[in-house]
Amino acid sequence: MAYDSAIQPVRTERLTDRPVPRILVVDDDLELCELLTEYLQPEGFEVDAVFDGLQGVERALSGDYSLLILDVMLPGIRGFEALRQIRAKSALPIIMLTARDEDIDRILGLEIGADDYLAKPFNPRELAARIQAVLRRSASTTREAAAAGPQRIVLGDVELDESARTVRRGNREVDLTSIEFDLLAYFMKNPVKVLQREEIVQQILGRESAPDDRSIDVHISNLRKKLGRTADGSDRVRAIRGIGYIFVIPVKAKSR
Repeated sequence: MAYDSAIQPVRTERLTDRPVPRILVVDDDLELCELLTEYLQPEGFEVDAVFDGLQGVERALSGDYSLLILDVMLPGIRGFEALRQIRAKSALPIIMLTARDEDIDRILGLEIGADDYLAKPFNPRELAARIQAVLRRSASTTREAAAAGPQRIVLGDVELDESARTVRRGNREVDLTSIEFDLLAYFMKNPVKVLQREEIVQQILGRESAPDDRSIDVHISNLRKKLGRTADGSDRVRAIRGIGYIFVIPVKAKSR
């Protein structure tokens, strides 16, 4: 896989009293790992690299990293299995690297719990922007939860607890990824309101929407499946063609 080694990082000022984000790259492409290290360090990141899935899981679960960049095709164990093992124990932000033409890889990665994905080959500037967006979202979620204190939202048979970051539908707990939880919280705070797709991407992913980027749609589709339909058989989150999405309150809930 060829990458443009001539791309130069844009140096940005960084406050010296802020901790340096530490990034773990798990990819068996040594050339790519070296390129990312050379590019991301001047951007204000500390970068470590390992080259197989088993080592990647062990290092990712060490608690030493701010974010993980994880390739799908790895020796030892594949990236998806590594992702499953990490997600079972950690909410570490993860960006998956996938082959450009493998849509199924992107969908599966997001379903398992990746925060974002990037298709190879890519411009390192785009990866740096994705890293910043994911870290901003993660920090913002933590700050907002601490500032707001316990907040419980109930719409129909869906109950969301922001402080515990749990969701229940009826008597059953719904297992959501971090992105899916943030999506549901955003929808439930804006019920029966059409939310523009670009607005959702900005609020949830912390970046601008690209024309060929369907990651937010995959996250919403996964959220729909996990929540299930309402008692009358309708979708809880409906797509509004050409505009965005709306969270629908069941009829019984609206009449209360």
